[in-house]
Amino acid sequence: MKITCAISQKPPVLLDLEASMNIAIETVDEAASSGVQLLVFPEAFLPGYPTWIWRLRPGGDMNLGNEIHARLRANAVDLGKNHLAPLRKAARENAMVIVVGFHELDSTFSGTTLFNSVAVIGTDGEILNRHRKLMPTNPERMVWGTGDASGLRVVDTPCGRIGTLLCWENYMPLARYALYAQNIDIHVAPTGDCGDTWSA
Repeated sequence: MKITCAISQKPPVLLDLEASMNIAIETVDEAASSGVQLLVFPEAFLPGYPTWIWRLRPGGDMNLGNEIHARLRANAVDLGKNHLAPLRKAARENAMVIVVGFHELDSTFSGTTLFNSVAVIGTDGEILNRHRKLMPTNPERMVWGTGDASGLRVVDTPCGRIGTLLCWENYMPLARYALYAQNIDIHVAPTGDCGDTWSA
């Protein structure tokens, strides 16, 4: 099977969910005009990767860290409130599979925990899978909670069977194996990092 896929490298508007979502929708429209069937956005695209965690001193920059974190929480995606609705609609209207990384606010349990999550949205606009990064890397733990294995799933799409891991968890052999064992066709690895190049 031959498919047309694209990887968005447009930057989001940091800490602004609405503006970042508008960029995502514009990107979907552009991709659709080129016949793209699978569109992938980076890790934490909505509303931007928290690069400050690699620069702020734990315990030393508390006021600034708290201020930035509050803005991040206010702009995080809450799936219970259907914050991905515009992107889901765009997927449906363009019969496109979309993979998007986002900060997820868990309003079901704690109401405060953020996760580094990625969603696979099908051509019908439904969220086929939501994966939460299993183990945030180093200072990412100051922002994100640890995920669980419920998102280690491969889903059927018109583009093939798709699974996804985020950033450095692609170095975890057992996480990759969990996807390989499900007859994955396309392994999507969104990252905010300029790490190693992976061959297909």
